[in-house]
Amino acid sequence: MLEKTFEPKAAEPRIYAQWEDSGLFAPRAAKPTDGAADAYSIVIPPPNVTGSLHIGHALNNTLQDILARYHRMKGKAVLWLPGTDHAGIATQMVVERKLAAEGNIGRRDMGRDAFIEKVWEWKAESGGTIVRQLRRLGSSCDWSRERFTLDEGLNAAVRKVFVQLHKDGLIYRDKRLVNWDPHFQTAISDLEVEQKEVDGAYWHFAYPLADGVTYQHPIAFDEDGKATEFETRDFIVVATTRPETMLGDTGVAVHPEDERYTGLVGKFVTLPITGRRVPIVADDYADPTKGSGAVKITPAHDFNDFGVGKRAGLEALNVMDAFGRITAADTPDVPAEYEGMDRFAARKAIVARAEEEGWLREIEKTKHMVPHGDRSGVVIEPWMTDQWYVDAKVMAQPALKAVEDGATVFEPKSYEKIYFEWLRNIEPWCISRQLWWGHRIPAWYGPNGEIYVAETEEDAREQAMSDYDSEVVLTQDEDVLDTWFSSALWPFSTMGWPEKTEDLERFYPTSDLVTAADIIFFWVARMMMMGIHFMDGEVPFKRVIINGLVRDEKGQKMSKSKGNVIDPLGIIDELGADPLRFTMAILSGTRDIKLSKQRIEGYRNFGTKLWNAARFSQMNEARRVEGFDPAGVQQTINRWIRGELTKAERQVSDAIEGGRFDDAAGALYRFIWNVFCDWYLELAKPVFNGADEAAKAETRAMTAWTIDQTLKLLHPVMPYITEELWAELGKEGPARDGLLMGETWPVLPDAFVDAGAEAEIGWLVDLIGEIRALRAEMNVPPSAKPPLAFVAPDAATAERIARHRDLILTLGRVSEVAVAEAAPAGAVTFVSGGATVALSLAGIIDLAAERARLEKEIAVFDSDIGHVNKKLGNPNFVARAAAEVVEEQRAKLAEAEEGKAKLQAALARLDAMV
Repeated sequence: MLEKTFEPKAAEPRIYAQWEDSGLFAPRAAKPTDGAADAYSIVIPPPNVTGSLHIGHALNNTLQDILARYHRMKGKAVLWLPGTDHAGIATQMVVERKLAAEGNIGRRDMGRDAFIEKVWEWKAESGGTIVRQLRRLGSSCDWSRERFTLDEGLNAAVRKVFVQLHKDGLIYRDKRLVNWDPHFQTAISDLEVEQKEVDGAYWHFAYPLADGVTYQHPIAFDEDGKATEFETRDFIVVATTRPETMLGDTGVAVHPEDERYTGLVGKFVTLPITGRRVPIVADDYADPTKGSGAVKITPAHDFNDFGVGKRAGLEALNVMDAFGRITAADTPDVPAEYEGMDRFAARKAIVARAEEEGWLREIEKTKHMVPHGDRSGVVIEPWMTDQWYVDAKVMAQPALKAVEDGATVFEPKSYEKIYFEWLRNIEPWCISRQLWWGHRIPAWYGPNGEIYVAETEEDAREQAMSDYDSEVVLTQDEDVLDTWFSSALWPFSTMGWPEKTEDLERFYPTSDLVTAADIIFFWVARMMMMGIHFMDGEVPFKRVIINGLVRDEKGQKMSKSKGNVIDPLGIIDELGADPLRFTMAILSGTRDIKLSKQRIEGYRNFGTKLWNAARFSQMNEARRVEGFDPAGVQQTINRWIRGELTKAERQVSDAIEGGRFDDAAGALYRFIWNVFCDWYLELAKPVFNGADEAAKAETRAMTAWTIDQTLKLLHPVMPYITEELWAELGKEGPARDGLLMGETWPVLPDAFVDAGAEAEIGWLVDLIGEIRALRAEMNVPPSAKPPLAFVAPDAATAERIARHRDLILTLGRVSEVAVAEAAPAGAVTFVSGGATVALSLAGIIDLAAERARLEKEIAVFDSDIGHVNKKLGNPNFVARAAAEVVEEQRAKLAEAEEGKAKLQAALARLDAMV
């Protein structure tokens, strides 16, 4: 007999060990008859080796596991390939902090080789944390194929790709603007930049016009915005949030259609402090509606300015060093007093000087977004530096075409727009990082600065010999590659490329990729570029399933500072992995997933409901029967549940195939809770307790068979509880070997849907449902059993009444089921199955008190509706409140209106009582 409850804490480690020991995580061996259609493959988005399982991982890996388990049960050879990312800057930071905490010397004093050795030591000791946590979630990865982006195989692949792209002219070295982290002393990707709102200011500076130029500047306007008064100016006003960068200004930009400045285009200003003469240029980037409409242009310290500078042919002058200190190395006209000054100290000094010399015209306080390093926490500096780049524009074209032509599809399809927009506007990809932990760039420098790109130093020396008469000293590039470079090769490098392996032949291209929207550009697009380029035009995956962002129950982003983070490991400890997985699946259909612990607890109750149903069935001797064939059942309820199960199987299968995990989970919930537990087992009780032995035997066998099929359907979503039930229920009836995980997915025939049984039981279910709803609506006490009457039913309905009278009495909690020519006095009527039904409530409920109750509750809803409408009708509230707050109010309004409508319907029933 099953225990009273399922204990996940005890069961999960035991069950997972059984799965791993079974060998089922690995794809089944290939047979000569197998083709590509028999394989299903998916590569895990490799989590950072420094990471710990967060709620986003829980969502993403649950969806992947559902796919892997489903296709495995469908008989396919499934490869779910796991691994971790070396996470350059994150790992280097973790190890540096660890060394500092232990009182060790810094990495620069330690030296590169010694530091890298320490990182590998840390990786061996602590780098497997997230992999162990993925196991706790139930992830059925093939751990025997686990990869790491810095393992030797991936090292070889990275070197080969870099060298080949360099030969193809698609990797090159250039001086461009990058996101520079002055703390870590490296370029970082946009994904590692966090925009923070800070208190700041726009400082308005007057730049004097050169060569004695003046112009008429409008100072008053009429109602139509036409200038009516002017003043003569020998200066132009610019506004900036970063005064320190003015030392690198090489131009001032105005909009080409801004009438105020059209006469100044081509003229010059004299830059205060430096005395540098810089031109006034016309560019659409200048916004006539913001500030003065004129903007200072510093190409070496602002990404937008860099673009203006390229279009206008302006020089890019770097006025900062790698630590964010002012330097005159490229700009001799910067006064010596600023040399070596921190950028923020320079800001204060320049503002003070502007005020003292009279060219500071205004300080406008503001809040604005400032880029910070997500790990260092310091303000990021756009900085001109020599880096390695991929010609992403060229590589993007085949990646665009592959999605345009449908070789790879996105689910939901709307994300294709984001993909297209990014790739059509792509910039060169900066792939070098000034770190020590990572794939070191395979480039060597000769004595005269020549660059030799090769897979090995020996190959580089061979190249150098053609330039020199004797062997010379070569120095390898100090930089490492962006981690996105190695992870861009993930779908094929993990399968053994550049070797021609059996895995590549069998599992590439992969079937699905499940990932988040925020890395469509950083990872998905780059995998597309690299996969198509190096795998003979084959896309790396046929479908990309984008999962949503998990937020709290109010729609707010989770953060430690807000205290609203849900820790998946804490949830697994307390409630088990299955409820978390089911919640992730059923909520996955929305772009923003609103999650609360209460929701997860609700789906734990769903698991408990299934457990109790299995236990109830056991208690009623529902055991599997050798040779039982559901096609031959005679009882109406058994033919009905067979059809309902068949429909559920179709819904679940179609939904998983389509990547609609929410629909799959919803179909499972409806079938298990509403159909099987709430109706079938209730309808089966009289049979179990009856005297018809043939009906009893058939219903017991049918119940056991239905539970078995249900466990199979639910297994991909809730694998632990289903595996436990499969094993425990398997101890009764015919012996069965093997795990549920290795069972075949049910594919039930269309003939199992019986229209007659569906109509018959559907009539009964609808009737009982209406009675129960009416009882709740009219506040009928649970102990009361009012009489029920059918008003002049037709012959077919009369026969159904006779057949199901006992069930109507029991399940509807009514005292009698009668047939009458007219509705009795004091009855509430409703229509069910085309028949008018009357429930007599006279003497059971106090009509006056019930009316008063309903009116009072309607008044409460009216008050709530009025309050929310007042808020939503206020344009200031809608414009200024956070989006999730506005959405919460709209949901509150909809809920109140729905509640009011139900109460009004109940009030109308009272008025209609005869």
